Amino acid sequence: MTTHQAESTAASAATMRAVVRDRYGAPADVLRVGQVAAPEIGSGELLVEVRAAGVDRGVWHVVTGLPYPIRLAGFGVRTPTDPVVGGDLAGVVRAVGSGVTRFRIGDEVYGTGHGTYAELARAAEDKLSAKPTTLTFEQAAAVPVSATTALQAVRDHGKVQPGQQVLVIGASGGVGSYAVQIAKSYGAVVTGVASGAKLDLVRSLGADHVIDYATGDHARCDYDVILDVGGNTPVARLRKTLSRTGTLVIIGGETAGRILGGVQRQLGASLLSPFVRQRLGTFVCKENATDLAVLTGLIDAGRVTPAVDRVLPLSSANEALQLLLEGSVRGKLVLTVSSAGADRDS
Repeated sequence: MTTHQAESTAASAATMRAVVRDRYGAPADVLRVGQVAAPEIGSGELLVEVRAAGVDRGVWHVVTGLPYPIRLAGFGVRTPTDPVVGGDLAGVVRAVGSGVTRFRIGDEVYGTGHGTYAELARAAEDKLSAKPTTLTFEQAAAVPVSATTALQAVRDHGKVQPGQQVLVIGASGGVGSYAVQIAKSYGAVVTGVASGAKLDLVRSLGADHVIDYATGDHARCDYDVILDVGGNTPVARLRKTLSRTGTLVIIGGETAGRILGGVQRQLGASLLSPFVRQRLGTFVCKENATDLAVLTGLIDAGRVTPAVDRVLPLSSANEALQLLLEGSVRGKLVLTVSSAGADRDS
């Protein structure tokens, strides 16, 4: 047995602290911290000692099982298939599976994994990248899902070019805070829309102009690209704010709907797009190591910095998800996970 296999076997036999649930429901009703068996890794996977894990809206969907179609995506129709929750992670490699070539035990990594609100998590090699040396584990954990979504929105779907006028709606949130910075790195003139109490954050991220969504309008009527991360502005109104050949990318804007969860706007925009000159649509983020490497380059170059609102202990996962749902978060929330930082509020 190799050293790697021995460490993997020992880790798999151990138990660990994790945020778990056995049914769908509101986070405060179903989540708890308990002891569970450590995960076993397969070919192409790594076992990561999680130092910190990011909090995003996707976790809330997985915990509540809403909207219902998410249950058909492999999470379990009646009850959850995996008791441990969480997706973002930053930590240290503790074991590697067969076929893994890019990482060794002891490497510091970040990316997405399975059940990351735990002391140990398994992750596919192609969903991880070396942690940026300029970031702490807590900062790095705030990057993967939100920043990758923002990168794909700006680069692949918005196709932002230097000098273009870009409007980011929901600019103070997890994805929005990265979208502002990435669009600026692409040379765009960025206007950020957020609540009045968060406009200072949006300015600090590099936005050229800011608009209070409660009191102001979108001002211009010819944005080249609109990235709609938050809110539920009707597509017809957004189209009036867009240039005649502009691009609308709807990333967020959810409702409490149990069937569609607010994706009606996305569906409507996509169906309308072939019949108008404007490009209207949405997308589902695909987490991957290549995009994480791109983000690492932007971070190391000082063009992108995670906006971390606060760091909470693992036992405060319920509180973190509630804060996210209330809309009071500026940027990202992060949980400290490893035993070295467990239940230590930073």
